[in-house]
Amino acid sequence: MVCVSCLTCMNVCQNTDMSQGGVGIDLETSLGYLLKEASSALRQAMEAVLRPLEMTVTHYSCLELLAQRPGLSNSELARGAFVTRQSMNVLLQSLERGGDVSRSAEPPVGKVRPTRLTPQGRRSLAKATAAVRSVEVRMLGGMTPADQSAAFTILQSMIHSLRNENESA
Repeated sequence: MVCVSCLTCMNVCQNTDMSQGGVGIDLETSLGYLLKEASSALRQAMEAVLRPLEMTVTHYSCLELLAQRPGLSNSELARGAFVTRQSMNVLLQSLERGGDVSRSAEPPVGKVRPTRLTPQGRRSLAKATAAVRSVEVRMLGGMTPADQSAAFTILQSMIHSLRNENESA
């Protein structure tokens, strides 16, 4: 059961008696809410270290994706960076004008214009990666290697469970 107050974070309501004006979930014990809060804190910390580099998290994500998978399309980059195709298209145009990426003027096949990092884009990415890595190190600072491994496994399991649920719906 999902209550109206839970729709913003898509948590399953812990309070099954919403007819009595229940508030939905207890935010203090909601794992979904805690994950959203952690995600928000991580994004804020990343934005703070990327801002001096004149970069956003989406900008950094796009460069990182292209370094790992050269030639991705606009749609593939949008999915990987968790933004709309339209937002990614605007970003790619800006990155292309700024010299961080290159795209062929004509698509080699169909409508897809593969994108690649330029040498300048690789230099920008190297600086951003160091900044983002410092945030991740800070985030994991209070965890043992075993805790980190367990957290990684648990988060992967959650993602897998949610994606499988969405595919079967």
